[in-house]
Amino acid sequence: MTYFNIDKVNYEGPKSNNVFSFKYYNPEEKVGDKTMAEHLRFGVAYWHTFTADLSDPFGVGTAERDWDNLSDMDKAKARVDAIFEFMEKTRIDYFCFHDIDIAPEGATLKESNENLDIIVDLIKEKMDQTGKKLLWNTTNNFTHERFVHGAATSSNAEVFAYAAAKVKKSLEIAKKLGAENFVFWGGREGYESLLNTDMKLELDNLANFLKLAKSYAEEIGYTGQFLIEPKPKEPTTHQYDTDVATSHAFLQKYDLDKTFKFNIEANHATLAGHTFQHELRYARDNDLLGSVDANQGHPLLGWDTDEFPTDVYDTTLAMYEILKNGGLNPGGLNFDAKPRRTSFKQEDLILTHIAGMDTFALGLKVAHKMIEDNFFENIVDEKYKSFAEGIGKKIVEGNTSFKELEEYAFNINEIDNTSDRLEVIKAQMNQYILNINNGD
Repeated sequence: MTYFNIDKVNYEGPKSNNVFSFKYYNPEEKVGDKTMAEHLRFGVAYWHTFTADLSDPFGVGTAERDWDNLSDMDKAKARVDAIFEFMEKTRIDYFCFHDIDIAPEGATLKESNENLDIIVDLIKEKMDQTGKKLLWNTTNNFTHERFVHGAATSSNAEVFAYAAAKVKKSLEIAKKLGAENFVFWGGREGYESLLNTDMKLELDNLANFLKLAKSYAEEIGYTGQFLIEPKPKEPTTHQYDTDVATSHAFLQKYDLDKTFKFNIEANHATLAGHTFQHELRYARDNDLLGSVDANQGHPLLGWDTDEFPTDVYDTTLAMYEILKNGGLNPGGLNFDAKPRRTSFKQEDLILTHIAGMDTFALGLKVAHKMIEDNFFENIVDEKYKSFAEGIGKKIVEGNTSFKELEEYAFNINEIDNTSDRLEVIKAQMNQYILNINNGD
């Protein structure tokens, strides 16, 4: 059965009016020493693209999907066919999933695992046929009511054990399918109130859980990159992995900072009160940038809207950080994004991905040009030039004292600060974007 009645999406350039074509994403085009496909490593999110029904807290699902008239395992099998057709037609090489995205839960954990085995075998067969790859997989330890108090941080030891068993199975799947990464997202790892919470116990248990997972991965010979995905709130009042800096402190405390890196989501950065670039920069500066969930939030809405990225300004700054990081490999850009509830047609799944891929491709080209020109580097060097020599160099190198600094300050008659001219920098960024957009 064919689920998407279009030909393979081709690059037609920015002047094309064909909505089913790429305007900026040309997989084979070289940007620097890599092709766009090698730089961007796009991934399809199984959950938003093939299981989400576009429901929200105020309304039922609106999505029209050919596979939704099926039930249970038949639906799961149809989705496997659909995602591999989708990846072939959109030229996307990677995909990501939670365990329950690909197969329905059974009445028991054993039955759930049997369902997973059937679907994983189908996925493996499709991967072998098409060359498509698993960017990362993860475990859904947050949807079912058993996780009402969390999973690794639950107040119920039996829930901890159940969550561990699910992650064990997911790690076995990761090894079988060659997942290049494995992600931990603590959907309910947090608290609603400290009035009834032993925060130290919960954090200790979470650290032990992660150590057990890494130990089992080593036992079975799974060598993929381990990633933490920060999120500040929703559904709990306080998530333990609230942002990259907080999560970094947690990893350092429990001696896990050499074991894990971060999968950073743009919308989660917004919810944390940060920019996407801030989270990427902090991770990059600390050698912790592993992979990205590519989406954006709505500036007027205070929840995780998971919109497809269409803001070139944001994708340019994101790609600047990624390029300065040396890329993301073995990570990538997973579209953890869904069409709007009003974009309910099956073909909208392709159109939204085209929009996101084009936006990141344009951001890549702009960021690469700015790095070639040392645009930000020159600005920063000029701003901090007083630390490159004299007393400033001594401060940076730790070769001074308060006494010496006081003596130096006594001889300062007038301090002459310079203007940042931030507005000029942003205007110059606009010029880069417009020039690339115009093919210059």
